[in-house]
Amino acid sequence: MNWDRISGNWKQLKGALRNRWGKLTDDEVERMAGSRDQLVGKIQERYGCAKDEADKQVREWETRQ
Repeated sequence: MNWDRISGNWKQLKGALRNRWGKLTDDEVERMAGSRDQLVGKIQERYGCAKDEADKQVREWETRQ
């Protein structure tokens, strides 16, 4: 699924996103409002990984949605 569709279906996909990255809070996910860059940044922050690794995780998640 491309990111435009993910952004458009954000409310429906929030649960799947929280299942994948459980350390993200509901408020953080809500504030992202479909922003891929914010998601990558929060994954980096919460999981202590490099931007490349966070981006890779998001790309993998995108392909499953």
